[in-house]
Amino acid sequence: MDEHRKKVLNRLRRIEGQIRGLERMVEKSAPCADVLTQLSAVTAAIKKTGFTIIQANMKRCINEATQDPDKTIDDFQKALTQYIKMA
Repeated sequence: MDEHRKKVLNRLRRIEGQIRGLERMVEKSAPCADVLTQLSAVTAAIKKTGFTIIQANMKRCINEATQDPDKTIDDFQKALTQYIKMA
């Protein structure tokens, strides 16, 4: 497994832990401000992970596009547009 993929997987595992922490906070009726702060941290971590994936894979996506340019570029543009709307 390459180093980049390992880093992304580690980030996703940390995010998973943050989500579990959020679940426990809600179960224990933690103060609203604390839950929102943690939710904000999770959201930021997800966005940062997405940008990391985009940056690392842009070259690969462009190379794939040369094999079937219309379909690959269209698919990538749709996915990127959807991601940007989320961010």
